[in-house]
Amino acid sequence: MSTVYDFTVKDRKGNDVSLEEYKGKVLLIVNTATGCGFTPHYDPLEAMYKELKDQGFEILDFPCNQFANQAPGDDDEIHEFCTLKFGTEFPQFKKIDVNGETADPLFVYLATEKPFEGFGKGIKNAALEKFSNMNNKTFGNKAYIKWNFTKFLIDREGKVIARFEPTVDMEEVKEAVKAAL
Repeated sequence: MSTVYDFTVKDRKGNDVSLEEYKGKVLLIVNTATGCGFTPHYDPLEAMYKELKDQGFEILDFPCNQFANQAPGDDDEIHEFCTLKFGTEFPQFKKIDVNGETADPLFVYLATEKPFEGFGKGIKNAALEKFSNMNNKTFGNKAYIKWNFTKFLIDREGKVIARFEPTVDMEEVKEAVKAAL
């Protein structure tokens, strides 16, 4: 598979969605959780979506419960939380696994195209690295994603052009999105 357009995912109701439906758009694909310290990322994500969607930008939200059980609800509960608390309007898909034997093939592809390069410098980042390593040791070499709110930027041709760990400032993410548009 050479682009994200080769993948089919499930919407939150369980229906197949070909990512080819997003052909020609700049995408930000994110694994999310409702009970994470990074959950407030929904605010800048939604603001970015509202500002840039008319320029051909989409955010694809994939809830995941593999990080310290931080997304325990079902798909409807997660969707309700996100829309009521953060007013999210961007597409939210079925809850998935992003690591291990049951990892969604889309996220295996994304992480293979742009592997993890670290959380950055600083005490908080070092603490997250330690916690992430403890959480992900059960996945071994199939720990593709290190924590919630990892973001992948996809260009209009469906190629993965950047990976942003949750510790990256959202303004930096926004600037990269704008450059891709």
